[in-house]
Amino acid sequence: MTAPAIGVEEEFHIVDTGTRHLVPRSALLLETLPKDRFTVEMQRAALESHTLPSPHLREVARDLTALRAATIAAARDLGLGVVAAGSAPLTDLKKMLVTPDPRYERIARDYQLLAREQLICATQVHVEVGDPDLAIALSHRLAPWLAPLLALSCSSPYWLGNDTGYASYRTLVWWRWPTAGPMAKFESAAEYEQMIEELIRSGVICDVGMVYFDIRPSAHVPTVELRICDSCTRVDDIVLIAGLFRALVVREQAAIRRDPHARVHLETVRAATWQAARSGMEGELIDPAEGVRGPAAWVVERMVAGLRPQLEEAGDWELVPALARDALGRGSSAARQRRAFARRGSLADVVDLLIAETGQGSALLTAAT
Repeated sequence: MTAPAIGVEEEFHIVDTGTRHLVPRSALLLETLPKDRFTVEMQRAALESHTLPSPHLREVARDLTALRAATIAAARDLGLGVVAAGSAPLTDLKKMLVTPDPRYERIARDYQLLAREQLICATQVHVEVGDPDLAIALSHRLAPWLAPLLALSCSSPYWLGNDTGYASYRTLVWWRWPTAGPMAKFESAAEYEQMIEELIRSGVICDVGMVYFDIRPSAHVPTVELRICDSCTRVDDIVLIAGLFRALVVREQAAIRRDPHARVHLETVRAATWQAARSGMEGELIDPAEGVRGPAAWVVERMVAGLRPQLEEAGDWELVPALARDALGRGSSAARQRRAFARRGSLADVVDLLIAETGQGSALLTAAT
């Protein structure tokens, strides 16, 4: 049986290679990039790419690498750099601009500083799920397993020039939106859609695109969409997260058939997510299976081992554990950024590191092919 298809949406910051600051120049890059693979974000200092859906992780990796290469080449011609990270260390809020689009301009008017500070980038993974009711159930039931995936992606320790003390400060910035966080339990797609209609009617959100749950059924394709992760500096880490997320989706589908009425406690999910955002891979995480704290590497290794049947079924068992070992050996992007800063006390050095890592492609996958 063919494994469910995976698609990835990847958001990038645009920086000036001289000053290393964010700059609102994504429109210039988008003029030269394929319109069917790239799009604007609310802030003009960011843009988004998306892969074609594929059941094969190596194809996803090749597509991600090609899209990055195209973005980097377009930026280089303009004296710009591309950063795949949850936040960019150097930002002047006064120079940031919202994309001239009626929807984004309305959000900026309604949300004010919250919208102006929407200077964060994410990695979003779609896994094919054709049944809308099943997608709703999965979006609730998978919530406890997302914190380790966030920890693997943590890349936003710096915010507006300051060390936040968090591995993913993007998570805290994101949580300020009224529909962010884990998704409650809904009995059907119809009930979920009724909730969205009520939110839109209230005027608090303007459309379905503003439903920002950590995991949600996509509004435009038949998938479940993972939204909790920071943008990842390394393609290999995205592929690792995508492979684990697909395995979780497949495993939980079987669990739902056995027990369709199980409910997740969202309070414990938020606590586990906060813990992952705080410590990343360098501290402790809450193990989703046992609900106890343990070293991050131990939690991730247990998760990978527990997903072996699903990874084997998808043909990912050799690749995903190898990617996990590599990620655990390197540690988080947040930790590497702090080490870069410690050498000379320079955030410009941190930006240079992020630019370099964003351009590295997928070395492990190339070696494994």
